[in-house]
Amino acid sequence: MLQLSSSLFNYLTDEHPDTFTTTHTVHTGGEPASPTHTRRLHERRPDLTIVNGYGPAESMGFTTTYTLDPAAPALPSVPIGGPLANKYAYVLDDHLRPVPPGTTGELYLAGHGIAHGYLTQPTTTATRFIPHPYGPPGTRLYRTGDQAHYDTHGNLHYTGRTDTQIKIRGFRIEPTEIETLLTTHPHLAQATVATHPDHHGIAQLTAYAVPAETGRPSPSEIRLWLRTLLPDHMVPAFVVLLDRLPLTANGKIDKRALPVPHAGPGTGGRAPRTALERTLCDAFTEALGLSSAVSIDDNFFDLGGHSLLAARLTNRLCSALNLSLTLRDVFRHPTPAQLAAHLDAWSARAATTPEPRRARPTLRRRTDQERITS
Repeated sequence: MLQLSSSLFNYLTDEHPDTFTTTHTVHTGGEPASPTHTRRLHERRPDLTIVNGYGPAESMGFTTTYTLDPAAPALPSVPIGGPLANKYAYVLDDHLRPVPPGTTGELYLAGHGIAHGYLTQPTTTATRFIPHPYGPPGTRLYRTGDQAHYDTHGNLHYTGRTDTQIKIRGFRIEPTEIETLLTTHPHLAQATVATHPDHHGIAQLTAYAVPAETGRPSPSEIRLWLRTLLPDHMVPAFVVLLDRLPLTANGKIDKRALPVPHAGPGTGGRAPRTALERTLCDAFTEALGLSSAVSIDDNFFDLGGHSLLAARLTNRLCSALNLSLTLRDVFRHPTPAQLAAHLDAWSARAATTPEPRRARPTLRRRTDQERITS
């Protein structure tokens, strides 16, 4: 059995479908499942059991699951199914009343595995872990903040969030934390954060910022600054500088009016000088889904790259160059020029390293030799 995040499941289905050759069951979750990828894998392995699960960290693993049927008609989204034994899932309205099937409400969880609260966070605990209106005295409901509805077959469908919390590659992120940090930059006056899918359908963070009068930092400088303060999954893939943030009639930031970022060569730098650099530039362009080629000075991560895309790049290069390349190599040498220099140095070391002397094989004595020495 394999248990994978949805992003990793999609990546392996696209790039390494042989991973599932000897597997009988795959559990996926952490993010909305991709109907395209589950269908693609079932076309290759109709006997494979694919289970889509749902369960935040507060529920200690999956609370609901849905087993996909390869013979069933295609659905626009993959359900998250029904609750497991001794676990409960309720879709309630603002007054904690159950809503009928097909009606969207907020998802609440109860039963075995539900946490007691957050360490040293009594206010958040009181907000999220509330008295259970339909359970025994003393039991609690966990308020997930997720929106969902039941269908007529008793399966839950996830439809989004009630707040601004988002998930990037399986990590929960509060955009306000990034927005607040951006406004502490001495040359930024305002900022907001939104998500957009890349060409592989993976959600990516985009930061929109209005420069202050004190200066105008470049997007790459802002991302470099954020990298020193945030974990990798919280660093926006793109930074877009605007003269002003669009507002709604009520004076709030209109995120629907924010321009969609488009990845493209960021430096207009040098063209490839060698066959290796040309191969690397082509691989960067393909992995990032760009319409025009990168230069040898373009940084993979400044163009929207992340760990999953880096894994795709590594896989492409290992096949094209017939060598062993690791993710660490891409993170340490993120431009085609740097990666080419690293590979050239590695090849030079390999060429000058003497081949270890092979051990002489042990020869078995013939029967007549054994007779003489016995």
